[in-house]
Amino acid sequence: MHFKSLSLLALSIFQPVHSFAIQSRSSSSTLRTQCQKHLICPKDTLFVSPTDHRATHKTIQSAISSLPNDTSSHTILILEGSYNEQLNVTRPGPITILGQSDSPSDPSKNKVTVSFAAANQDSTGTIDNVWFSVLVVAPTLDASLIGSGTTGFAVPDDTPFGNTDFRVYNVDFVNDFAPYTDGPAAAMMISRANGGFYYCGFYSYQDTIYVGKLGNAYFYKSIIAGETDFLYGFGTAWIQSSEIRLRGCGGGITAWKGTNTTFENKYGVYIVDSNVAAANSSVAPSIKGKCALGRPWNALHRSIFANTYEDGSILPAGYIQWEDRYTEGSTLMAEYEAFGPGFNRTARVDGGYDTLLSKKGYQTYSTPEVVFQDQEGKLGYVDWIDWETVGGK
Repeated sequence: MHFKSLSLLALSIFQPVHSFAIQSRSSSSTLRTQCQKHLICPKDTLFVSPTDHRATHKTIQSAISSLPNDTSSHTILILEGSYNEQLNVTRPGPITILGQSDSPSDPSKNKVTVSFAAANQDSTGTIDNVWFSVLVVAPTLDASLIGSGTTGFAVPDDTPFGNTDFRVYNVDFVNDFAPYTDGPAAAMMISRANGGFYYCGFYSYQDTIYVGKLGNAYFYKSIIAGETDFLYGFGTAWIQSSEIRLRGCGGGITAWKGTNTTFENKYGVYIVDSNVAAANSSVAPSIKGKCALGRPWNALHRSIFANTYEDGSILPAGYIQWEDRYTEGSTLMAEYEAFGPGFNRTARVDGGYDTLLSKKGYQTYSTPEVVFQDQEGKLGYVDWIDWETVGGK
């Protein structure tokens, strides 16, 4: 691997070292892109490459594991290449993972790929899906377990919250077990933690992204590809200005599992200002009019496609039932100002499961500030989102 020539200033700034304490976090988008494009990085940035002698680590997981289990902030730069490994993040302190990129605002040009090929083909319910994910962000094993049935694994009450501010930029996560649905094969799973994913890619077929109990995930200008129930979970996911790529039709795009709490919660998945379309021209003819927006894993399913383009792949009725789990007044499978050839208002109404929200009805879900909550249910829990990059707040 060859690197661009660096000025003496750059070399003095970018010095891979074995000290793990960063004095200030690289929160500025300008500083971030300098690191990604020119390798001019914050002091003490960990540097991952399997071949370059200046790297502090040869694998991404070894860099993550080297960090202290405390609340200090750290940055990891991954050099261009493909990394075949599973990643596990348990520490509470902020982590920023940067993928080297010449085009940090275009996820289709990402140069870093983390891949793992595995799927859960157990039919007994004794093996959890978490063992097969490319990336897992959770404080403990118990916190990460999905469990079986409509209520999932009962996470112990004394389980701590995990990472408070996990950020990834320009990294693709790929579970390439099979080029079709062949069991749960997650690209990313996050539970009891906050995760922001910017200009990233997530590729699988079944269960691509899971946001577990007390999990908060924000996706910005990312690519999410799947076929069967590939957005699912118990927590809260906000998908902003992203591309949802349909590799086929199975189940639904969303299959959320709501959770009963002592406070009113906004758990669910919100797809906003995005694009839902066939992954490519080859698959488009075979899935025309066949892909459901979602189905309820349990009666508390909540998903909303808002101000989002839907191509002709979408089923005219929009959402579908699943084993009589849809419950009037509890299940919310909705759209707000959706548009495109896949949006059929008459068929949505006739189908009986799709709620077409008014402006007033959508207001209570219209921004990240009114849906993301802390462990006690307090709304406005959004300080972990990179607002400078997304241009909000």
